[in-house]
Amino acid sequence: MIELSLIGIGTGNPRHLTLQAIDTMNAADVIVIPRKGAGKDDLAGLRRAICETHLTGSTRLVEFDLPRRDATGPDYRAGVETWHDAIAATWEQTLRDALPSGGRAGFLVWGDPALYDSTMRIAGRLARRMEIRMEVIPGITAIAALTATHRIPLNRIGAPVLITTGRRLREEGWPAGTGSLVVMLDGDCSFRCLDPRGILIWWAAYAGMPQEIRLAGPLSDTAAQIVAARAEARARHGWIMDIYLLRRESA
Repeated sequence: MIELSLIGIGTGNPRHLTLQAIDTMNAADVIVIPRKGAGKDDLAGLRRAICETHLTGSTRLVEFDLPRRDATGPDYRAGVETWHDAIAATWEQTLRDALPSGGRAGFLVWGDPALYDSTMRIAGRLARRMEIRMEVIPGITAIAALTATHRIPLNRIGAPVLITTGRRLREEGWPAGTGSLVVMLDGDCSFRCLDPRGILIWWAAYAGMPQEIRLAGPLSDTAAQIVAARAEARARHGWIMDIYLLRRESA
């Protein structure tokens, strides 16, 4: 039996971890760290830095290479499913090698494991391949980091907020009946597909981290600034995590 803890670690700032997360890390026999390949080594490095900050005992770090997703196929959902199967198989081999007699393993998850993250789904696939017991430790979300750095409430008084992706915003436009949108997983600056009139935007990259960048204002004035800042930051760091809130002024 392997006890697998999925530990929310916030947006990369070691101080984002909860006391529960730190206790769980130190109770693990191993922390497994995925490597995403050239140009994204900083992501594994951030996980290592978090471990160096908080681990105080004999917990070992075990790294593995994450399978790459084929993004060229016509069926997005099928491609993701195939990719997740490959990741589950890699997890299985990594955990069997690291803990041949069983034990406790921790996996550090950006933000919170329940919000636009597939780690729990992959763990479900893993449970069909080997005997595991899973627990989930919540973490600070990118949404919380975004609203904190801009010092704004997420919602208008008594009003709903829709959380969506850049792909859906491009394909479907602004959802009817919604005054506020949080957009995640957007590598294409999909706010450019909207009529900017009457829309405000609050954007942040690397929210809560030392290299944090934030911009806000009317979309008509700010969109080009965000596109330029995002491109420059991605080129400099080799990777980027960003998120934004859109709100209609009349909402």
